[in-house]
Amino acid sequence: MRLDKYLKVTRLIKRRTVANEACDAGKISVNGKIARASYDVKIGDIIEINMGAKPIKAEVLNVTEVVRKENAAENYRIVN
Repeated sequence: MRLDKYLKVTRLIKRRTVANEACDAGKISVNGKIARASYDVKIGDIIEINMGAKPIKAEVLNVTEVVRKENAAENYRIVN
């Protein structure tokens, strides 16, 4: 699944266009490297989002195309 879609589906970022723009601006990195919106997300990847005051670091636990709002957080784990 594309990185921008994954960020939207898991609700780490609310809109796909915002996720796409963040990738283009270099604010999203995967496994320590700046990632493009077209990056193919895999289980075990560490996604770091550097938007706002506090960066978010999350490990990908599951990749599914459609996720209900209540179950969105089950697809990732916040890492410190």
